[in-house]
Amino acid sequence: MGDLAQNSTHDRTEGVKQVLKDYPGIKVVEQQSAEWQRNKGMDLTSNWLLAGTGFDAIEANNDEMAIGAAMALQQTDKAKGEIAIVGIDGLPDGLATIKRGMLVASVFQDPKAQATSSLQAAIKIIKGEPVETDVWVPFQLITPEQVAVFEQHYK
Repeated sequence: MGDLAQNSTHDRTEGVKQVLKDYPGIKVVEQQSAEWQRNKGMDLTSNWLLAGTGFDAIEANNDEMAIGAAMALQQTDKAKGEIAIVGIDGLPDGLATIKRGMLVASVFQDPKAQATSSLQAAIKIIKGEPVETDVWVPFQLITPEQVAVFEQHYK
């Protein structure tokens, strides 16, 4: 999880919990904050491994923590792909880590679309025009086969 004082941490974590309700066979064995940081994601994962905590997947609230988890796994004898790691953001480092097979996926938050939507809403407000109370910018799953498509967002 990200920083416990931030709404995005709670929202992302609650979203995962809501989805997991549809999968009763999946059990959450650990839930701890790595404060959005790669090194803390690595430390948490290393600690779980050293403690003998059994797990099959890691869902991190951002790519940085997911990358840290993947780095911790690289230092063990865990076979590649034995533990699935997923991040959120789809930033360049996350995409590169998916390409290297360290993450199985990330979820793209489209910063350009978010900025465009918020700017359009601000302009409407300034003009006194009605604005939707909810503006939906779709999230997109990034798998290894799609990395090249998402890399175009950063060129």
